[in-house]
Amino acid sequence: MDENMKGNFSTDEIKFIVDELESIFERRTFEDQTPYQVLIRTILSQRTRDENTDKATESLFKVYPTMEEVAEAPVEEIAQLVRQAGFYNVKAARIKEVSNILLDEYGGIVPDNIKELMKLPGVGRKTANCVLVFGFQKDAIPVDVHVHRISNRLGLVHTKEPEETEDVLREIVPQEYWLPINDLMVQFGQNICKPINPQHMECPFTDLCELYNTELE
Repeated sequence: MDENMKGNFSTDEIKFIVDELESIFERRTFEDQTPYQVLIRTILSQRTRDENTDKATESLFKVYPTMEEVAEAPVEEIAQLVRQAGFYNVKAARIKEVSNILLDEYGGIVPDNIKELMKLPGVGRKTANCVLVFGFQKDAIPVDVHVHRISNRLGLVHTKEPEETEDVLREIVPQEYWLPINDLMVQFGQNICKPINPQHMECPFTDLCELYNTELE
């Protein structure tokens, strides 16, 4: 790893950031959802808002509650049920395909390792890590646009690609903080460290933030 990708944060400062986020936001968990439901929800979440993802997921599993039923459902019906998630035709076809692959090749069991998860169509590294964290409560760091943006803004990392951000975070963030970091940063990115017009006055990290202190110069 290029050492220039790392910021100059101490372990205590990184712990402070995660602890502070945990004091501001309530962690969202999916303990009542199976790994399969988490996988399908994560596929539906691509390029859409959380509230639309939740509605689409609930709509789908209300009509087709099991993997077998989803696999057998007409793709046109799946598409209508997940319409609120956007790109519904593409997502419906992918959901049906993934469900059939899981039944045919994995005995109806969602794999709990990133290598096998990423063999599934439409499942990239972020989606696979989300399944590990929220479906299996396994230590992983899903890096989406929020985590990538915030990590670079703060100066935790100096990276161009989400995969690089994940590599650096896995090295600098203590492992006991891996499980909550995605959800907390997502909420932070949605409410305070927004893509446009970040709310500096509400941010508890201005003393540490590379972006904020650069703007002051």
